[in-house]
Amino acid sequence: MIFQLDSVARQGRSLERVEHRPWPLPAGRWVMAETREDVLFAHWRVPAEEIRRHVPDALEVETHDGSAWLGIVASRVTALRARGMLPVPGLSSFLELDVRTYVRAADGKPGIWLLSVDASSGFAVRAGRRGYRLPCFQARMTLDRAGEWRDVECARSGERGRVFSGRYRVAGEAFQARPGSLESFLAERYCVYAASDAGKLYRAEIHHAPWPLQPTEAEIELTSIAPLELRGEPLCHASERQDVVVWPPEPVPSIRG
Repeated sequence: MIFQLDSVARQGRSLERVEHRPWPLPAGRWVMAETREDVLFAHWRVPAEEIRRHVPDALEVETHDGSAWLGIVASRVTALRARGMLPVPGLSSFLELDVRTYVRAADGKPGIWLLSVDASSGFAVRAGRRGYRLPCFQARMTLDRAGEWRDVECARSGERGRVFSGRYRVAGEAFQARPGSLESFLAERYCVYAASDAGKLYRAEIHHAPWPLQPTEAEIELTSIAPLELRGEPLCHASERQDVVVWPPEPVPSIRG
């Protein structure tokens, strides 16, 4: 419980640092907080036309260095809680693996488009689907340490062949991404987009301190959790911990010409 209280305090303090944000904090109240630990970022270059069919027409697929990028992000979620509440034992900690790409809305705000969210918690899956309209799935997951390596395994329940398998180890000191760099493009994102079944676009604002990234060596064996074939070696980074606060999803205003 002491560890959970420390996480709660850090989550609140994250709002004290805002100078790195690309736009001001939202005017409303944040509603949810979480801490991410043992985070792996694995990114592949992908042709923009291949990722385009997995993204709503209302969003632009962002590119960097002439390519779109698909990321697989594995982490241990801890201290998940609603605002004003403490983490609930048995519900506040679980493993998660996100498949994502990077987009921009018509009003210019860049953010994350989640192609899938696999979690070891049924509660988290239901909450993500109902509260944030995210494509969440129940999965069997492990994230274990073996010496200096961390092993990651994810198999989606009920969908044979939707798996991720790999391991990674830190290979350098932590750094903060330089503005305009590829690392900043991939990690420093402050909103998440989602769509309703009817196609209406929503945006949930998020906040965190700049990611403390570490160069990472990885051995990735299986990536069929992604909806398209991933070719070549990924660009990988790790992060020990990040505290995040999240606002409720709001409809994205349409821009009329």
